[in-house]
Amino acid sequence: MFGFRKRRAVKRIIANTLKLLLVIYILIFVVGPLVYKYSYSLQRSVIFLNFVNIPPNPDYSDPPKYGIYGVRNFYLTTDDGIKLGVWQILPNRLLNKNITMDENYYRKALKNGQDVIIYNHGNSGNRIVAHRIELYKVLRKNFHVIAYDYRSYGDSSNIEPSEVGVVNDSKFVCKWVRSVTSSNIFVWGHSLGTAISTHTLALLNAENIVPTGLILESPFNNMRDEISEHPFSKMFRHLPWFSYTIIEPMQENNFTFQSDKHITKVDCPILILHAKDDMIVPYYLGEKLYKTAVANRLETQGKVHFHSFDENLNYGHKLICRSPELEDILKQVTFDNFIM
Repeated sequence: MFGFRKRRAVKRIIANTLKLLLVIYILIFVVGPLVYKYSYSLQRSVIFLNFVNIPPNPDYSDPPKYGIYGVRNFYLTTDDGIKLGVWQILPNRLLNKNITMDENYYRKALKNGQDVIIYNHGNSGNRIVAHRIELYKVLRKNFHVIAYDYRSYGDSSNIEPSEVGVVNDSKFVCKWVRSVTSSNIFVWGHSLGTAISTHTLALLNAENIVPTGLILESPFNNMRDEISEHPFSKMFRHLPWFSYTIIEPMQENNFTFQSDKHITKVDCPILILHAKDDMIVPYYLGEKLYKTAVANRLETQGKVHFHSFDENLNYGHKLICRSPELEDILKQVTFDNFIM
């Protein structure tokens, strides 16, 4: 009798456990994707991660607090009234402890002929994030650097982002830089910033505004493929309704970021940098973008270079800035081959 009751209890526990697992499965793999499909705000948050504001309590007006000196913090207001927080990072050769580097000094510095890089960061964080500061320090060895936050990031206007919105911000910054310096201008994008940069330059090209070069660090070819291959989507890819609930809604809501389309309209040389151990944007998506550019751009539009970094270097998605090669790569490509 006791054994019979025990078996019934075990069966009941197993049945309840299976029911619980079924409920969990339905919530995660059925309800979750459906919520995502019909939630524009959730899709926007996943794409931009603008709610991830690191480091905590950032002080943009005190760059030395974050280990970088010779930086001016200021703000630009776009044509549609968006405030953008900006850092102007002096090239090393213009750092001078013996004089007062006031606003006037920084403004004049942009007119001294030094090449300028406009940095478009990826999603999450802001212009103070540590790996971005690491990159600024490398770039400033040979360039003036302009780093800024798109709308909804950092201390820029807290306006809901969209592809059109952040690309407009990027366009405005490019035009502003062009208006204050006659130097060579390069646009550097990282991750999501590569798509923003490529789209920006395609639009500027239509206005006959062409920078000296475009540098894409850890790029993807389009958002459809990036979402499909992102590690966060791995657990959902097996679902028959994956495309219907995850991919298609993002296309319908214009979260497309089609670099493989826009890159064909970029009329300047392009350098692509990608680490083979990138777990966020798979290396082969960068290769796909490169192959598209080579196959569909005219020779007169500028050369396309692709530089890969072996997986044993452990640069991943964010740390190409630590490559001892990077400075030489930029010198060689920028000064020998880039300028046509």
